[in-house]
Amino acid sequence: MDVTDLKINDKEYLPTGFQATNLGRAIGIIEKMKKENATIFLTFTSNMVASGLRGVFAQMCKKKLVDVIITAGGSLDHDLIRSNKKYLIGDFTMDDKELHQKGINRIGNILVPNECYVYLEKFMQPVYEELYQSEKIVSPSQIARKIGEKTREDSFLYWCTKNKIPVFCPGITDSAIGLQTYFFKQKRKDFGIDVTKDMNELAQLAMNANKTGGIILGGGISKHHAIGVNLLRDGFDYAVYVTTSSPWDGSLSGARTNEGISWGKIKEKANHVTVDCDASIAVPLIMEKFLK
Repeated sequence: MDVTDLKINDKEYLPTGFQATNLGRAIGIIEKMKKENATIFLTFTSNMVASGLRGVFAQMCKKKLVDVIITAGGSLDHDLIRSNKKYLIGDFTMDDKELHQKGINRIGNILVPNECYVYLEKFMQPVYEELYQSEKIVSPSQIARKIGEKTREDSFLYWCTKNKIPVFCPGITDSAIGLQTYFFKQKRKDFGIDVTKDMNELAQLAMNANKTGGIILGGGISKHHAIGVNLLRDGFDYAVYVTTSSPWDGSLSGARTNEGISWGKIKEKANHVTVDCDASIAVPLIMEKFLK
């Protein structure tokens, strides 16, 4: 087909070429996940929740498009804070010394005032006390569920709690909420977070599924925890990766879906694709079809 014959719109990515073709493949694979009633694992990194993708994730959970979420501790931070406070848009080339002096933290071109973390502390200390009164040692998913009980409807944690979608956060202590745990333990020294406490539930979700699908946004611990647990069932049946990382340094974040096949984390006959694109661009385009 001659490219001049193409009528390009948001539903005709496949014949476009380059990453638009992979975007179209991603949409098709997610359609198959849903058609085959696969258990869908959604993973994302914390910075994505600082962005407007938070709203997309909330809608995905509201519509029950996913069954399991695995993410990093900062995702809980940003979801909680943004249920009450506003983040600002700045620029990637701002004067960071000046921002620091003004009490503003920069995530790319997103600005987070220090007052946001004051709010987080006021919110989390009573949450920890409530958890402590019922159980001294809690899991990350219990913390996520408790936050979801107390946040607003624009929160993905709210919809996960409401729709009983478990949120696993294996690296929760590496976050502002993790720091709040340290503060809380100064008065409740026997309080703790057991990150292994969620492992059985997560493993059962993978092993008891007829088929599993992964929507893996970015990399890091969120990505690895999802593909790692699917190793227990000989790998994902479907996998969609969205990343901006390169594979050439051997990083997990840059690893393509085909590398996961070598580990048995994705099945040899799986339907899979890697979309090389910023998730803040790719995810709204992919999910437009499913969130109507």
